[in-house]
Amino acid sequence: MNGLSLSDVDIDTYRRDGVLVVRDLLSPEEVEVARAGIAAVLEAPSMLAQIASGVDDPGRFVEDFRRWQDIPEIASLALSSRAAEVAAQLLDTPQVRFYHDHVLVKEGGTKQRTPWHQDQPYYNVDGHGTSAWIPVDPVPLAGCLELVAGSHEGPWKMPRTFLDGKAKWFPEGTLDELPDIEADRDAFDIRAAEMQPGDAIFFDFLTVHGAPGFPFQGRRRVLSLRYLADDARHAPREWVTSPPFEELIGVLPEGAPMDHPLFPVVWPR
Repeated sequence: MNGLSLSDVDIDTYRRDGVLVVRDLLSPEEVEVARAGIAAVLEAPSMLAQIASGVDDPGRFVEDFRRWQDIPEIASLALSSRAAEVAAQLLDTPQVRFYHDHVLVKEGGTKQRTPWHQDQPYYNVDGHGTSAWIPVDPVPLAGCLELVAGSHEGPWKMPRTFLDGKAKWFPEGTLDELPDIEADRDAFDIRAAEMQPGDAIFFDFLTVHGAPGFPFQGRRRVLSLRYLADDARHAPREWVTSPPFEELIGVLPEGAPMDHPLFPVVWPR
């Protein structure tokens, strides 16, 4: 997609493949806002921040979640950028709620892959949602997020911890395992793209995706914004979700709409 509006072809592509590259989602001014927000996150990590690379990695992979309430720059983009409007079109929903933000930074030379996975099994929601993966640095094709087209049709696959591969969300054997995509990449329709600051990849919560390390100079800073369709419902789990939403325990019943200040309506404005 180019320009400022989605075409019918764009929307059909997303619904068929579960992934769509959207060029120039953020303006140059908004990219600077995103950079400032990411800098604030790195300067003052939250209790949810984690280092997702090993101690022997020559680079560093840092993640943090749910910062929009204390980082104004992230809030402005999450709630007021074009991302919400695009999400509404892709999800074909009359109302969109913001779900959460996720900052991902891979320093130059990082070897750690982001393993193949689906997002929704880690979450506390059922129903539909979409993520906007937005880099604020140029990303070569070999350093870009990779996604398996069509995998959003399901089924849910076993979620595992990224560093040690343990099944900590569902009991072993209760969900199908992901296939070994790296062992036979040609057997899968893997999508990736060279990205410029402010471009975005939108993908369904169930689209299988992963990412290589970042064997380049500089770094790959990404702001990911996640949005919920009108059919999203609270799905408390027997495990700690990623990210956790402990504030909802005893407050939002199972099966209830995500009607809570943590998930503000962002579309319609």
